Amino acid sequence: MNAVIHRVGVVGGGQMGSGIAEVCARAGLDTVVCEADAAAARGARERVAVSLERAVQRGKLDRLSAEDALARIVFTGSLDDLADRQLVIEAVVENADAKTEVFHALDKIVEDPAAILATNTSSLPVMRLGMATNRADRVVGLHFFNPVPVLPLVEVVASLHTAAATVTAVETFVRDTLGKTVVRSQDRAGFVVNALLIPYLLSAIRMAESGFATAADVDAGMELGCAHPMGPLKLADLIGLDTVASIAESLYDEFKEPLYAPPPLLQRMVEAGLLGRKTGRGFHTYDRG
Repeated sequence: MNAVIHRVGVVGGGQMGSGIAEVCARAGLDTVVCEADAAAARGARERVAVSLERAVQRGKLDRLSAEDALARIVFTGSLDDLADRQLVIEAVVENADAKTEVFHALDKIVEDPAAILATNTSSLPVMRLGMATNRADRVVGLHFFNPVPVLPLVEVVASLHTAAATVTAVETFVRDTLGKTVVRSQDRAGFVVNALLIPYLLSAIRMAESGFATAADVDAGMELGCAHPMGPLKLADLIGLDTVASIAESLYDEFKEPLYAPPPLLQRMVEAGLLGRKTGRGFHTYDRG
Protein backbone atom coordinates (compact mmCIF):
# COMPACT_ATOMS: atom_id res chain seq x y z
CA MET A 1 0.00 0.00 0.00
CA ASN A 2 1.37 3.44 -0.95
CA ALA A 3 2.07 5.96 1.79
CA VAL A 4 0.42 9.37 1.62
CA ILE A 5 2.71 11.68 -0.35
CA HIS A 6 4.03 14.60 1.72
CA ARG A 7 7.50 15.20 0.25
CA VAL A 8 7.68 16.18 -3.42
CA GLY A 9 10.63 17.05 -5.64
CA VAL A 10 10.55 18.87 -8.97
CA VAL A 11 13.45 18.73 -11.42
CA GLY A 12 13.46 21.86 -13.55
CA GLY A 13 12.26 25.27 -12.44
CA GLY A 14 11.15 26.75 -15.73
CA GLN A 15 7.62 27.72 -16.63
CA MET A 16 6.20 24.24 -16.03
CA GLY A 17 8.41 23.16 -13.15
CA SER A 18 7.88 26.33 -11.15
CA GLY A 19 4.12 26.01 -11.69
CA ILE A 20 4.11 22.40 -10.48
CA ALA A 21 6.15 23.39 -7.43
CA GLU A 22 3.74 26.22 -6.68
CA VAL A 23 0.62 24.04 -6.71
CA CYS A 24 2.37 21.46 -4.51
CA ALA A 25 3.41 24.12 -2.00
CA ARG A 26 -0.06 25.68 -2.01
CA ALA A 27 -1.41 22.21 -1.18
CA GLY A 28 0.76 22.19 1.95
CA LEU A 29 3.49 19.84 0.68
CA ASP A 30 7.18 19.89 1.56
CA THR A 31 8.59 20.79 -1.88
CA VAL A 32 12.13 20.85 -3.27
CA VAL A 33 12.91 22.32 -6.70
CA CYS A 34 16.18 21.32 -8.35
CA GLU A 35 17.66 23.42 -11.12
CA ALA A 36 20.91 23.17 -13.08
CA ASP A 37 22.83 25.46 -10.71
CA ALA A 38 22.36 28.03 -7.94
CA ALA A 39 21.71 30.90 -10.35
CA ALA A 40 18.98 28.96 -12.15
CA ALA A 41 17.52 28.00 -8.77
CA ARG A 42 17.25 31.69 -7.87
CA GLY A 43 15.44 32.29 -11.16
CA ALA A 44 13.00 29.50 -10.34
CA ARG A 45 12.29 31.05 -6.95
CA GLU A 46 11.59 34.38 -8.60
CA ARG A 47 9.13 32.76 -11.02
CA VAL A 48 7.19 31.19 -8.16
CA ALA A 49 7.24 34.42 -6.15
CA VAL A 50 5.91 36.42 -9.11
CA SER A 51 3.16 33.87 -9.76
CA LEU A 52 2.08 33.87 -6.11
CA GLU A 53 2.03 37.67 -6.06
CA ARG A 54 -0.12 37.65 -9.19
CA ALA A 55 -2.56 35.30 -7.44
CA VAL A 56 -2.72 37.67 -4.47
CA GLN A 57 -3.31 40.71 -6.68
CA ARG A 58 -6.14 38.91 -8.46
CA GLY A 59 -7.79 37.90 -5.21
CA LYS A 60 -7.18 34.18 -5.75
CA LEU A 61 -4.91 33.83 -2.71
CA ASP A 62 -4.42 35.77 0.51
CA ARG A 63 -1.03 37.27 1.38
CA LEU A 64 -0.31 34.93 4.31
CA SER A 65 -1.08 31.81 2.26
CA ALA A 66 1.22 33.03 -0.50
CA GLU A 67 4.06 33.63 1.97
CA ASP A 68 3.51 30.22 3.55
CA ALA A 69 3.57 28.50 0.14
CA LEU A 70 6.86 30.13 -0.85
CA ALA A 71 8.37 29.20 2.52
CA ARG A 72 7.52 25.53 1.90
CA ILE A 73 9.74 25.37 -1.21
CA VAL A 74 13.48 24.76 -1.08
CA PHE A 75 15.35 25.72 -4.25
CA THR A 76 18.61 23.92 -4.97
CA GLY A 77 21.17 23.28 -7.67
CA SER A 78 21.86 19.68 -6.59
CA LEU A 79 19.87 16.54 -7.43
CA ASP A 80 21.22 14.99 -4.22
CA ASP A 81 18.77 17.16 -2.28
CA LEU A 82 15.94 14.99 -3.67
CA ALA A 83 17.17 11.84 -1.94
CA ASP A 84 14.33 11.70 0.63
CA ARG A 85 11.46 12.55 -1.73
CA GLN A 86 8.39 10.28 -2.04
CA LEU A 87 7.49 11.68 -5.48
CA VAL A 88 9.81 13.41 -7.94
CA ILE A 89 8.36 15.12 -11.02
CA GLU A 90 10.74 15.77 -13.90
CA ALA A 91 10.01 18.97 -15.85
CA VAL A 92 13.18 19.68 -17.84
CA VAL A 93 13.45 20.58 -21.52
CA GLU A 94 11.41 18.41 -23.91
CA ASN A 95 14.41 16.41 -25.09
CA ALA A 96 14.64 12.63 -24.83
CA ASP A 97 18.35 12.53 -23.99
CA ALA A 98 18.06 15.20 -21.29
CA LYS A 99 15.07 13.52 -19.66
CA THR A 100 16.65 10.06 -19.82
CA GLU A 101 19.76 11.40 -18.11
CA VAL A 102 17.62 12.86 -15.31
CA PHE A 103 15.79 9.58 -14.72
CA HIS A 104 19.02 7.58 -14.73
CA ALA A 105 20.41 9.93 -12.06
CA LEU A 106 17.23 10.00 -9.96
CA ASP A 107 17.10 6.21 -9.86
CA LYS A 108 20.43 6.23 -8.01
CA ILE A 109 19.71 9.26 -5.81
CA VAL A 110 16.14 8.77 -4.55
CA GLU A 111 16.55 6.43 -1.60
CA ASP A 112 13.07 4.99 -1.04
CA PRO A 113 12.51 2.09 -3.47
CA ALA A 114 8.78 2.79 -3.22
CA ALA A 115 9.21 6.41 -4.32
CA ILE A 116 7.53 7.36 -7.59
CA LEU A 117 9.38 9.06 -10.45
CA ALA A 118 7.10 11.01 -12.78
CA THR A 119 7.64 12.91 -16.01
CA ASN A 120 5.80 15.99 -17.18
CA THR A 121 6.65 15.20 -20.81
CA SER A 122 4.00 16.26 -23.28
CA SER A 123 5.01 13.82 -26.01
CA LEU A 124 7.89 11.46 -25.22
CA PRO A 125 7.33 7.77 -24.36
CA VAL A 126 7.07 7.15 -20.63
CA MET A 127 8.40 3.65 -21.31
CA ARG A 128 11.73 5.02 -22.56
CA LEU A 129 12.23 7.01 -19.37
CA GLY A 130 11.18 4.13 -17.15
CA MET A 131 13.69 1.83 -18.82
CA ALA A 132 16.48 4.25 -17.82
CA THR A 133 15.81 3.18 -14.22
CA ASN A 134 15.65 -0.02 -12.21
CA ARG A 135 12.13 0.83 -11.07
CA ALA A 136 10.11 1.07 -14.29
CA ASP A 137 7.06 -0.06 -12.32
CA ARG A 138 7.31 3.18 -10.30
CA VAL A 139 7.68 5.50 -13.32
CA VAL A 140 4.60 7.29 -14.66
CA GLY A 141 3.62 10.28 -16.77
CA LEU A 142 2.06 13.27 -14.98
CA HIS A 143 1.36 15.82 -17.68
CA PHE A 144 0.30 19.18 -16.24
CA PHE A 145 -0.91 22.08 -18.38
CA ASN A 146 0.29 25.67 -18.56
CA PRO A 147 -0.33 27.75 -16.51
CA VAL A 148 -0.25 25.00 -13.89
CA PRO A 149 -1.80 27.02 -11.02
CA VAL A 150 -4.81 27.85 -13.22
CA LEU A 151 -5.57 24.87 -15.46
CA PRO A 152 -7.29 22.00 -13.64
CA LEU A 153 -6.24 19.03 -15.80
CA VAL A 154 -3.47 16.44 -15.40
CA GLU A 155 -2.98 13.52 -17.79
CA VAL A 156 -1.83 10.33 -16.06
CA VAL A 157 0.11 8.08 -18.43
CA ALA A 158 1.13 4.52 -17.57
CA SER A 159 3.71 2.62 -19.57
CA LEU A 160 3.53 -1.13 -20.11
CA HIS A 161 5.70 -1.52 -16.99
CA THR A 162 3.93 0.95 -14.68
CA ALA A 163 2.30 -0.85 -11.75
CA ALA A 164 -1.41 -0.38 -11.08
CA ALA A 165 -0.53 0.71 -7.53
CA THR A 166 1.63 3.51 -8.95
CA VAL A 167 -1.21 4.78 -11.11
CA THR A 168 -3.62 4.66 -8.18
CA ALA A 169 -1.18 6.54 -5.94
CA VAL A 170 -0.59 9.39 -8.39
CA GLU A 171 -4.26 9.69 -9.31
CA THR A 172 -5.15 9.98 -5.63
CA PHE A 173 -2.38 12.54 -5.16
CA VAL A 174 -3.45 14.68 -8.13
CA ARG A 175 -7.15 14.50 -7.33
CA ASP A 176 -7.25 14.63 -3.52
CA THR A 177 -4.10 16.58 -2.65
CA LEU A 178 -3.73 18.97 -5.59
CA GLY A 179 -7.46 19.21 -6.33
CA LYS A 180 -7.07 18.67 -10.06
CA THR A 181 -8.98 16.53 -12.56
CA VAL A 182 -7.34 13.38 -13.95
CA VAL A 183 -7.68 11.84 -17.38
CA ARG A 184 -5.85 8.63 -18.26
CA SER A 185 -3.99 8.10 -21.50
CA GLN A 186 -2.14 5.28 -23.18
CA ASP A 187 1.61 5.76 -23.57
CA ARG A 188 1.43 7.15 -27.09
CA ALA A 189 3.01 10.33 -28.44
CA GLY A 190 0.93 13.38 -27.60
CA PHE A 191 -1.29 11.49 -25.15
CA VAL A 192 -4.93 12.68 -25.31
CA VAL A 193 -4.77 16.47 -25.40
CA ASN A 194 -1.78 17.13 -27.64
CA ALA A 195 -2.74 14.37 -30.08
CA LEU A 196 -5.89 16.44 -30.70
CA LEU A 197 -4.46 19.92 -30.20
CA ILE A 198 -1.20 19.89 -32.17
CA PRO A 199 -2.73 19.05 -35.60
CA TYR A 200 -5.13 21.97 -35.06
CA LEU A 201 -2.25 24.35 -34.26
CA LEU A 202 -0.21 23.10 -37.22
CA SER A 203 -3.20 23.63 -39.54
CA ALA A 204 -3.42 27.24 -38.36
CA ILE A 205 0.33 27.70 -38.93
CA ARG A 206 0.04 26.31 -42.47
CA MET A 207 -2.88 28.67 -43.14
CA ALA A 208 -0.79 31.68 -42.12
CA GLU A 209 2.30 30.31 -43.90
CA SER A 210 0.42 30.00 -47.21
CA GLY A 211 -0.99 33.53 -46.99
CA PHE A 212 -4.54 32.16 -46.84
CA ALA A 213 -5.18 34.45 -43.84
CA THR A 214 -3.16 36.64 -41.49
CA ALA A 215 -2.28 35.43 -38.00
CA ALA A 216 -4.63 38.03 -36.54
CA ASP A 217 -7.52 36.90 -38.74
CA VAL A 218 -6.90 33.20 -38.03
CA ASP A 219 -7.05 33.87 -34.30
CA ALA A 220 -10.04 36.22 -34.54
CA GLY A 221 -11.90 33.63 -36.60
CA MET A 222 -11.57 30.94 -33.94
CA GLU A 223 -12.13 33.28 -31.00
CA LEU A 224 -15.20 35.03 -32.38
CA GLY A 225 -16.54 32.36 -34.70
CA CYS A 226 -16.03 29.31 -32.50
CA ALA A 227 -15.98 30.92 -29.04
CA HIS A 228 -12.44 29.70 -28.32
CA PRO A 229 -10.90 31.72 -25.47
CA MET A 230 -7.65 32.03 -27.44
CA GLY A 231 -6.88 31.66 -31.13
CA PRO A 232 -4.56 28.84 -32.27
CA LEU A 233 -1.57 31.04 -33.10
CA LYS A 234 -1.81 32.92 -29.80
CA LEU A 235 -2.02 29.55 -28.09
CA ALA A 236 1.03 28.27 -29.98
CA ASP A 237 2.90 31.39 -28.85
CA LEU A 238 1.82 30.75 -25.25
CA ILE A 239 2.91 27.11 -25.32
CA GLY A 240 6.20 28.05 -26.99
CA LEU A 241 6.87 27.39 -30.65
CA ASP A 242 9.87 25.22 -29.79
CA THR A 243 7.62 23.03 -27.66
CA VAL A 244 4.96 22.87 -30.39
CA ALA A 245 7.63 21.81 -32.91
CA SER A 246 9.05 19.21 -30.53
CA ILE A 247 5.64 17.65 -29.89
CA ALA A 248 4.87 17.67 -33.62
CA GLU A 249 8.13 15.87 -34.35
CA SER A 250 7.35 13.22 -31.71
CA LEU A 251 3.89 12.69 -33.14
CA TYR A 252 5.23 12.41 -36.69
CA ASP A 253 8.00 10.02 -35.61
CA GLU A 254 5.46 7.72 -33.99
CA PHE A 255 2.54 7.84 -36.44
CA LYS A 256 4.09 9.06 -39.73
CA GLU A 257 0.92 11.08 -40.45
CA PRO A 258 1.65 14.13 -42.67
CA LEU A 259 -0.67 16.35 -40.62
CA TYR A 260 1.71 15.90 -37.65
CA ALA A 261 4.83 17.11 -39.52
CA PRO A 262 6.00 20.58 -38.37
CA PRO A 263 5.55 23.15 -41.19
CA PRO A 264 8.70 24.82 -42.56
CA LEU A 265 7.64 28.22 -41.17
CA LEU A 266 7.46 26.79 -37.66
CA GLN A 267 10.91 25.23 -38.03
CA ARG A 268 12.41 28.50 -39.31
CA MET A 269 10.86 30.49 -36.45
CA VAL A 270 12.34 28.09 -33.91
CA GLU A 271 15.74 28.34 -35.57
CA ALA A 272 15.44 32.14 -35.43
CA GLY A 273 14.63 32.09 -31.72
CA LEU A 274 11.14 33.49 -32.29
CA LEU A 275 9.47 31.22 -29.78
CA GLY A 276 6.38 33.21 -28.78
CA ARG A 277 5.59 34.89 -25.49
CA LYS A 278 8.77 33.80 -23.72
CA THR A 279 10.96 35.58 -26.27
CA GLY A 280 8.61 38.48 -26.97
CA ARG A 281 7.87 37.50 -30.56
CA GLY A 282 6.24 34.60 -32.35
CA PHE A 283 3.17 34.86 -34.57
CA HIS A 284 2.38 37.96 -32.51
CA THR A 285 4.56 40.45 -30.61
CA TYR A 286 4.56 40.70 -26.81
CA ASP A 287 5.86 43.07 -24.17
CA ARG A 288 8.31 40.91 -22.23
CA GLY A 289 8.20 43.38 -19.32
